[in-house]
Amino acid sequence: MAVQETRTLPAKFIEDLGKDYAAQLTAATAIPVDTSKFAPQVAAQDALQTRAATLAGTGVGSFAPFIQAAQQRDVAAGQQAAAAQQRLADAGQTLGGVSTTLSGIAGLTGAPTQQQVDAFTSPYQQQVIDTTLAEFDRQRAINEQNIRDQQASLGALGSGRAGVQLSEYQAQSGRDRAALEAQLRQQGFGQAMQARQQDIANRFGLGQAQSGLAQSQAGLGQQQLGLGQFEMGRGQFQTGLASQVPGLQRADISTLGQVGAAQQAQRQAVLDAQRQAARTAAYEPLERLGFFGQGVTGLMGGYPGQFQFGSTPAADPLQTALGLGTGLAGIFGALR
Repeated sequence: MAVQETRTLPAKFIEDLGKDYAAQLTAATAIPVDTSKFAPQVAAQDALQTRAATLAGTGVGSFAPFIQAAQQRDVAAGQQAAAAQQRLADAGQTLGGVSTTLSGIAGLTGAPTQQQVDAFTSPYQQQVIDTTLAEFDRQRAINEQNIRDQQASLGALGSGRAGVQLSEYQAQSGRDRAALEAQLRQQGFGQAMQARQQDIANRFGLGQAQSGLAQSQAGLGQQQLGLGQFEMGRGQFQTGLASQVPGLQRADISTLGQVGAAQQAQRQAVLDAQRQAARTAAYEPLERLGFFGQGVTGLMGGYPGQFQFGSTPAADPLQTALGLGTGLAGIFGALR
């Protein structure tokens, strides 16, 4: 069956432009667009940001060694303070011994009593005196016998003159015996006094030594106490330093993070610009083709149809294809 079709066609040059545009559109849309060239990209972290993250990770609890060191110094300071107190207590005891020694020395000053003399007298003094006097008596008896023997040899034994001689010898020997005993006792007393004076000097020297020792112990105790206070001060300083470490680390992390973020943002802006440039380059032919199509559409609106013809052709495949493409319908206008 014959089909009668009536078409209103635009001007010939416009129809040629439409066909040319359709061919270019078909060719352009047939080429796949490589979207990988303008795929979104994220700039990697800056080295400063990485360093900030590392510092943030390693900085957590980094002040703990300062706290531990401060605690150890506090313990050491306490031990030294306790040792200083013990030395001061020992010094006090030593000074107490010095007072006792000095009190004993004070009791030895002045005229010695018989008890003090006896305390320093040799326990063998009386034996020495007795032995010496016994020997003196023996020698005196020998001498008396010699006098009698001499008087007997002279025939004067028993005479008054012989009696006077013997009596005078006995009296002199008695005085000599008493002088000898007194000398021995004086020597013993002198030795006792020397021993007493030496004891006083020894005690006084011991007191001075104990006093010096007490002063040394007290001085050492004061030094240890000062050292303990110094160590405690260092511990407090370390504690304060430990409390400042987190703040300083936060400041470093913040500075590194801010600078790193600025550099990362700069690189991200560069990547976005490159992406936009790649996208513009990829779609530029299509955009130019679209501008071309808009121009053709404008021309079609300004020129009414000039040619009419009738035919009975078969179904046009192009018409079916154009019916599927919304872009071409806008270019060629309404189909009747």
